[in-house]
Amino acid sequence: MIESPTKDLSIVVPLLNEEESIPELCGWIEKVVIPLEYDYEVLMIDDGSTDSSWEQIVQLSKSNPAIKGIRFNRNYGKSAALDIGFRNSHGRVVITMDADLQDSPDEIPALYDMIVKEGYDLVSGWKQKRHDPLSKTIPSKFFNFITSWFSGIKLHDFNCGLKSYNYKVVKSIEVYGEMHRYIPFIAKGQGFGKITEKVVEHRARKYGVTKFGWERFVNGFLDLLSISFVSKFRKRPMHFFGSLGTLSFFAGSAITIWLVAEKVYRLSQNLPVRDVVDQPLFFIALVAVLVGVQLFLGGFLAEMMVRQRSRENDYLVAEDINLNA
Repeated sequence: MIESPTKDLSIVVPLLNEEESIPELCGWIEKVVIPLEYDYEVLMIDDGSTDSSWEQIVQLSKSNPAIKGIRFNRNYGKSAALDIGFRNSHGRVVITMDADLQDSPDEIPALYDMIVKEGYDLVSGWKQKRHDPLSKTIPSKFFNFITSWFSGIKLHDFNCGLKSYNYKVVKSIEVYGEMHRYIPFIAKGQGFGKITEKVVEHRARKYGVTKFGWERFVNGFLDLLSISFVSKFRKRPMHFFGSLGTLSFFAGSAITIWLVAEKVYRLSQNLPVRDVVDQPLFFIALVAVLVGVQLFLGGFLAEMMVRQRSRENDYLVAEDINLNA
């Protein structure tokens, strides 16, 4: 059961070596949020920084108790930082943003209202006008196109760090690996279908250097395939493995039957005959049969494991009435 939120707003900020921007970001957030009289918290997640980022967070938390910090003992990646931030958030609305000042805290009120007043589950920022080099923007456009096509979610910028969530979303999903790029896809797979986007300001980087790397596109594509598979077949693996196994088994069996029937026909007609085992096609058919059996058994075992875990909390309750009365 998802616990009820105790605050209006949680702002989760994953960061890595952003010592120059942290004080300015926290001051900017205070300037925006305090006049709105939100009961809020700022969760600064230090993902193994090697500069003085953590010291900055400690000092800021002394002057403002709403600023909280979590520090990893090493760099685990943005997904891990977001995941622990989600698990420790207490707000009715959870907003994520990067710490490099390229995301504007001025967007917070509108993102908050889109969750609370308009009833969206997730609002993703869209940096329509970007201040990044072409080496980053062109691959990003291709990545977003592929992700939108795979997921069926019409967003222009899946990887934008500025997003807002209904608290039920962040308490219902698990983010790991490089999965932070696909949080809308993960949320949709958990039944949160009210997803939209909002054009947000993208500011030029003021401090530090980009953490962008080309390897993220390779890892990202593999993660996309993983999410696609898990979202469709997590609860019914037999539908995937069993279908492929059955298809492979019957294809191999059909080829074998055809080879045997051809030999019988040729013998009956006194035509030249090759032994079935002398034909390469027979061995292809044999491999297809064996692979089909293995896939089917793999699907069966996976199905048994899913049934074994079926009583665990792997489902979501949308609401209840008088459950604790």
